[in-house]
Amino acid sequence: MVVDDEALVRSGFKLILSAAGDIEVVATTTGAEAVDTVRRERPDVVLLDIRMPDVDGLTVLRRLRTLPEPPVVGMLTTFDADEYILTALRSGAAGFLLKDTEPDQLALLVRTLAAGGVVMSPKASRAVWQSHPGATAVDDAEAARVGRLTERERAVLVLIAEGLSNADIGRRIHLSAGTVKDHVSAILTKLRVGSRVQAALLAQRAGLLDERRRSESGR
Repeated sequence: MVVDDEALVRSGFKLILSAAGDIEVVATTTGAEAVDTVRRERPDVVLLDIRMPDVDGLTVLRRLRTLPEPPVVGMLTTFDADEYILTALRSGAAGFLLKDTEPDQLALLVRTLAAGGVVMSPKASRAVWQSHPGATAVDDAEAARVGRLTERERAVLVLIAEGLSNADIGRRIHLSAGTVKDHVSAILTKLRVGSRVQAALLAQRAGLLDERRRSESGR
């Protein structure tokens, strides 16, 4: 389901996603009608505009999170450094993507969200951390919790932050889905966070993704 105040955006996303054989766009709507439409259509994934004049995306997100079986929500934004992105992620969004995402990537990102992965546009992600310097600081307690992760758990955490689902992580590092699920549970417990997105945010702030890139570039 696509929620946006602009009819052109809604129709464009529906056209692109409907071309994928395994994705059905069950509804497109404005923010004011979003929650009622979700209750009626019960979509698995909602792409939700973060800025809307009638009812803003953060309000819709908070209402969706109160539903008995809330859908996975990915936030849509036109800004590389949207001031509301961090609030949305901390409020339960499963990620964010720019509205100018390439059409061939859009279906892939929706599949990732549906599979339980985390979607964070790399371009927008860098801009968010740079524009919110206070949000990048990892305090001593958080650093200590990251430090208590085993080497395998750190590897799994990095893959979570890269947006991979449990099944994808298992294929990447040759583990069963059940074993990956156990690692994810242990990671959330040790980091004292309530979701994969919060774990991914902490991994970003702790520099684990930068460490991985430096390691790979040095090979």
